[in-house]
Amino acid sequence: MTARLLPKTCLTALTLAGLIAATPALAHHAMDGQTPSTFVQGLLSGLGHPVIGLDHLAALIGVGLVSSRFARGLTLPAFWIVAMAAGVGLHLASADLPYAELLVALSVVVIGIAATMRSTLPYAAIATLFAIGGAVHGYALGESIVGAESTPLASYLIGLIVVQTALTTGIAFAARRLAKSSFQVPSLQLRLAGMAVALAGAATFALALPTAA
Repeated sequence: MTARLLPKTCLTALTLAGLIAATPALAHHAMDGQTPSTFVQGLLSGLGHPVIGLDHLAALIGVGLVSSRFARGLTLPAFWIVAMAAGVGLHLASADLPYAELLVALSVVVIGIAATMRSTLPYAAIATLFAIGGAVHGYALGESIVGAESTPLASYLIGLIVVQTALTTGIAFAARRLAKSSFQVPSLQLRLAGMAVALAGAATFALALPTAA
């Protein structure tokens, strides 16, 4: 492979490597299943929780990939982040969301498909998709902080916001630089990376289906 081709395959390779690396961590427990009890534990759990699960990591990669196709793309992750925080709040308020894990996986599939499409969806449609997906993922992420005191709860939310903002905007910026294509027409590498995200969502959906039945 020549040096000229390396940037064109880098995005896809990084996406696949990240998703494969996250596969063994489907348990989604940054603190070995224990509820954080200190500021540091809450912060570490918030920073680690979204990236140790295949579904959450795939969603963040997908958000970045889709956002890279818009001139105002770096503002799109904000819809995900705000809705994610609201989703955590809904879980802490004991709101009931049936089939949450299935909905999480389904959102990953939809976001991945959006990244593979040749035509760019309207900004408002993507913002709505990110808001719905973020709320669902936030609800699922809230499970690990239920019962925690206010200090670790606050640091957990800080960790969630920091890591997800960094990943989504960082991937959007990197994808735009590496793809070197127009905003509206995704490169082959971008579409392959989106396909990897969609497949990751399908895999987690299949894994969650028996427990939801």
